[in-house]
Amino acid sequence: AMAKSKFEYVRDFEADDTVLPNCWIVVRLDGRNFHRFSEQHEFKKPNDDRALQLMTKCAQTVMQELEDIAIAYGQSDEYSFVFKKKSRWFKRRASKFMTHVVSQFSSSYVFYWKDYFKDQQLLYPPGFDGRIVLYPSNQNLKDYLSWRQADCHINNLYNTVFWMLVQRSGLTPVQAQERLQGTLAGDKNEILFSEFNINYNNEPLMYRKGTVLIWQKVNEVITKKIKLPKEEEEKEVEVTRTKTKVVPLHCDIIGDQFWEEYPEILAEDS
Repeated sequence: AMAKSKFEYVRDFEADDTVLPNCWIVVRLDGRNFHRFSEQHEFKKPNDDRALQLMTKCAQTVMQELEDIAIAYGQSDEYSFVFKKKSRWFKRRASKFMTHVVSQFSSSYVFYWKDYFKDQQLLYPPGFDGRIVLYPSNQNLKDYLSWRQADCHINNLYNTVFWMLVQRSGLTPVQAQERLQGTLAGDKNEILFSEFNINYNNEPLMYRKGTVLIWQKVNEVITKKIKLPKEEEEKEVEVTRTKTKVVPLHCDIIGDQFWEEYPEILAEDS
């Protein structure tokens, strides 16, 4: 055992940040000042596939490192990670959950940047902030994820119309904002259809619904070298293995169908 020193009393200043037991632990991270970041790195508007796919790659990396995450949901520059109700990871210390998720995500964003933005140099380090919220019931958690997906729909519909007015109608950002002030979802859909011949329901699901990450068993075929009895040389054979991987889905999570299809997500012993 290490010898105690007279300075060890400073540990008494550490606050106990253990979160309540038997609650879903949600860590949500957001890009810090990503409006400026997206402009300086010339993100395509209203949606940049490269940026969205990079966010998802980072989220997959987080889930693979921290296996107690049951499901994650992302849109734009945010991602929510849901830790299992009964997780004992790091003795359920809130600071550990939050800092591990945010640091793993941020470092992954820098590490994988060049894989998605091949022609765009990273001009400065991106930043992400995080918060932690507890949800005691399955319904609370489903409502939280529904809220984030509804937010995705509202923001994407607005941004789609806004950028069409700017890019194709030649309005300034201020004029486009004024044009959309007080409009309802039906009004925005009508503008898209009547002025730009765009049916919003035909826009990619990734834009309209965001991205859901879940664990799924996937069959992988790998090539293996083996030496057969009575044969001198090794032969290559194909072997099928089942692996559990983090899989992205672009689907509705507000209705019941998703939860009926993947009941293991909310299962107590998952």
